[in-house]
Amino acid sequence: MMRFDREQLETLAIVVDAGTFEAAARRLLVTPSAVSQRIKAFERELGRVLVVRSKPITATASGQALVRLARQTALLERDAVDALGMDDAALRVSVPVAVNADSMASWILPAFARAAARLPLVVDLHREDQDHTAALLGSGTVMAAVTSQQQAVPGCTSVPLGRIHYRPCAAAEFAAHWFPDGPTPDSLSAAPLVDFDDADDLQSRYLRSVSRRRLDPPRHRVPASADFADAVALGLGWGMLPDSQRASRSGVVVFDPDGAIDVPLYWQQWNLRSPLLDAVADEVLAEARRALG
Repeated sequence: MMRFDREQLETLAIVVDAGTFEAAARRLLVTPSAVSQRIKAFERELGRVLVVRSKPITATASGQALVRLARQTALLERDAVDALGMDDAALRVSVPVAVNADSMASWILPAFARAAARLPLVVDLHREDQDHTAALLGSGTVMAAVTSQQQAVPGCTSVPLGRIHYRPCAAAEFAAHWFPDGPTPDSLSAAPLVDFDDADDLQSRYLRSVSRRRLDPPRHRVPASADFADAVALGLGWGMLPDSQRASRSGVVVFDPDGAIDVPLYWQQWNLRSPLLDAVADEVLAEARRALG
């Protein structure tokens, strides 16, 4: 049976997290050459390439499996220390979690703050669209994810969190100018909108719900959740906003009360018997019940 060297596993995971040999070397307190040599030696032993030497460095399929093993090993080691009653405050495990931008901006951070205050962990948040966070679980990049995908990723569990309610919003002056007779296909074709990024299809989904023909309005791009809401409030364009962000910005109106889009969210995590990871999940689920209903 193949036995993996712990130092090599740890180095591989840190290289993938850091994105470069230089950044990984700073974390490991060694030279970049030493990091590179560790990875090369690991690849020679296994007879396969583990990382793509790009910027940033990414793991191959083989590398992903070993990164996942490295994270699981660190997590279970921390659980064992706790089970043995050994007080080792220096042994903090990194818990990488993929979270969509709106959840990060509106409700989930208090859950991580409570978890970090009482558990020996550091949280490593990866921001990604809710339709794509599950892919980071499958690759071993993260241990858990907030995702719109109900079906569990292989090797993971899936629990419903609730729904984020998005409504078509705009500054009051913007709505009065562009939609004097309400949102029509013609007015929506001309009115500028705001997209979060290329993965954000909420505005397009709303447009499709209003018209069966293709609408091609001017599109601004603002890839930060709070800035996105600010751009809508300032009249840059209209956009789909969660209720919490709309309520916190004065002068923003819902210009189509019937145009709401609900996005269901799920918490998926590795299917491990890990008290630490389960404790993080408990905090997230409690916060979701409070914030999402």
